[in-house]
Amino acid sequence: MDLESGIYANRIKKESWKTVLTLAYQSLGVVYGDLSTSPLYVYKSTFAEDIQHSESNEEIYGVLSFVFWTLTLVPLFKYVFIVLRANDNGEGGTFALYSLLCRHARVSSLPNCQIADEELSEYKKDGIAPRDRGVGSRLKSTLEKHRVLQKVLLILALIGTCMVIGDGVLTPAISVFSAVSGLELSMSKEHHKYVELPVACIILVCLFALQHYGTHRVGFLFAPIVVTWLLCISAIGVYNIFHWNPHVYEALSPYYMYKFLKKTQRGGWMSLGGILLCITGSEAMFADLGHFSQLSIKIAFTSVVYPSLILAYMGQAAYLSKHHIIESDYHIGFYVSVPERIRWPVLAIAILAAVVGSQAIITGTFSIIKQCSALGCFPRVKIVHTSSKMHGQIYIPEINWTLMLLCLAVTIGFRDTKRMGNASGLAVITVMLVTTCLMSLVIVLVWNRSILFAVGFIFFFGSVEALYFSASLIKFLEGAWVPIALAFIFLVVMYVWHYGTLKKYEFDVQNKVSINWLLGLGPGLGIVRVKGIGLVHTELVSGIPAIFSHFVTNLPAFHQVLVFLCVKSVPVPHVRPEERFLVGRIGPQEYRLYRCIARYGYRDVHKDDIEFEKDLVCSIAEFIRSENPEHNRGMELEKDGERMTVVGTSSANSEGIQMCEDDEDAAEVTGPSDLELKEIQSPVGQRKRVRFVLPESPKINDATQEELQDLMDAREAGMAFILGHSYVRAKRGSSFIKKLVINVGYDFLRRNCRGPSYTHNIPQASTLEVGMIYHV
Repeated sequence: MDLESGIYANRIKKESWKTVLTLAYQSLGVVYGDLSTSPLYVYKSTFAEDIQHSESNEEIYGVLSFVFWTLTLVPLFKYVFIVLRANDNGEGGTFALYSLLCRHARVSSLPNCQIADEELSEYKKDGIAPRDRGVGSRLKSTLEKHRVLQKVLLILALIGTCMVIGDGVLTPAISVFSAVSGLELSMSKEHHKYVELPVACIILVCLFALQHYGTHRVGFLFAPIVVTWLLCISAIGVYNIFHWNPHVYEALSPYYMYKFLKKTQRGGWMSLGGILLCITGSEAMFADLGHFSQLSIKIAFTSVVYPSLILAYMGQAAYLSKHHIIESDYHIGFYVSVPERIRWPVLAIAILAAVVGSQAIITGTFSIIKQCSALGCFPRVKIVHTSSKMHGQIYIPEINWTLMLLCLAVTIGFRDTKRMGNASGLAVITVMLVTTCLMSLVIVLVWNRSILFAVGFIFFFGSVEALYFSASLIKFLEGAWVPIALAFIFLVVMYVWHYGTLKKYEFDVQNKVSINWLLGLGPGLGIVRVKGIGLVHTELVSGIPAIFSHFVTNLPAFHQVLVFLCVKSVPVPHVRPEERFLVGRIGPQEYRLYRCIARYGYRDVHKDDIEFEKDLVCSIAEFIRSENPEHNRGMELEKDGERMTVVGTSSANSEGIQMCEDDEDAAEVTGPSDLELKEIQSPVGQRKRVRFVLPESPKINDATQEELQDLMDAREAGMAFILGHSYVRAKRGSSFIKKLVINVGYDFLRRNCRGPSYTHNIPQASTLEVGMIYHV
């Protein structure tokens, strides 16, 4: 089955209630693993240092009230009721919001955008008619006019992305370490401190070492583990409520928050950094939306996750309200409220749940780095798709081992949940603040709602999150510096790569060769044309790249069919297979020069080289057929004098030309029963027989048939890939900062990241690299 077509068919399929409930069950293991394990460390982090638990119970009641209203306002009201609606054709996350803004305000960070991209089905699928007047229109024009504001918007999205990556380091550390801390109640303090850290590190190493197998191999266990964990903590909570303090529900009143802050004052405000951890993982509801659906995620949270967490926190508060003096230093931990008879089984389930929650954030980190790389904001990395059915399950080796080393460093360096919680809390709340800011722009620019609604949204939720942000930031020296340091490093890497890529593209545009120069070479391009197809990879969507003139000047021969191939990303999550290619001709028909633009969304799966080559050749063949005067497809777009035709992949265009490749004489190919097929066969004696199968009607003329024959002959002779190997240098007279960024930063990243031949799955044996120096 074609992976692209299968994925897209599954996404547009109407969901029945059975499907929705199945997705809701599966989302418990993927989306809510991190959020469901927060009871392990919230109370322990909150009471770590700033406040003390007294016999009046005002502190524990106040903390419970804060936890309840924080869970209600942020995950329930903000994400479930509002933010989930701001999806980008079913996809969520920071870059989904940024993508929506890019399309509605034309502030895209991608330099090679085309007007033709706006004709894509998913480009403006929301169906909201734009308004020409009002605050939204003025805001849109302001963003489009000022590049400084566009850079601020990009940096804001990158900050949110960097904090997600930082969360990918901190969440596994605090989740696993907190789960393992249950050993403290079963052994002496002297033995415990020598056992807890090694066990946590071993679990973390195993977790990252198993990433390359993919989550689909053990994913069927994720949902049962999280469901078992939620049932376990809710049952323990109900037991503690009725056994210790049935009146603990009174603490849900917001009045106890006021009493808490009045009594504890500055210490209570600083302790909000620990309370914040109760919503760790809430962003996953939005970020993982593409794997499920709005309705399934809403059902899972409101019916299972939210009530289970509230019962768990109430149960812990009920137990602690009757236990004020405990000899152990670990008296506020989760496990102390667990009945001793079931403590070991609960410990085992907690460790498994922590691993599942860590797995979800690691996979989410891989996904967001893939999105950044697709949009030109992260160096090229190796992306391995670990599942042929789930397009979101990927593995990035470089990132995986980097995360593992950083995670181990945090675990070994801190060795306690207090400082890990300070670090994790700041990362979490920063991502939420970025989402709130971007959402306020989406409300005005995308939804065309009143500016008052946007101001109310950012004021209400922003003030709540700003309160928690200030409480987390005050703990800078006590662990909160870690996510800031990590985010700063990743932000510098992302922005340097984006800046260098942008300058390189501008150089290509300024130095591209004119069509007149090409036409002056004649049909033979002034050189010998040898058999085969030459693919010239370029980032240009129009014009002739300078690399081609450099190549022609230095080599005496070129291929009989020449294709200028641009593999580009567009600011939509997915591009339909039937809209994948834009194909055009360069020069007269006898030149056999074509331009092919392959368009991918930031969450699309790139096919392997063999399938891609087949789709590419079929798209060119279909373009040749569409140029036949008697055949009019009505899907043509003009670009800089070139007639570009939208052509789908061979699997999506079942009524178009199909290509068959056989190692020996093949049997007659039969197609749909209602089509009469005509076969154009290639000469005998080649290593691989290539056949184009096309409908009998309409008739094609002799020139078109000859062109198709030449394309077949070239395909049989093989393909060669011509890539530019660029050396980017800052031009003379540049500032010191620009020289530092280009000559040192960008050059270091370019030399140490994956090459374009690797990321595009180009076979090394057929690759020719042409070196050029870019003075930007």
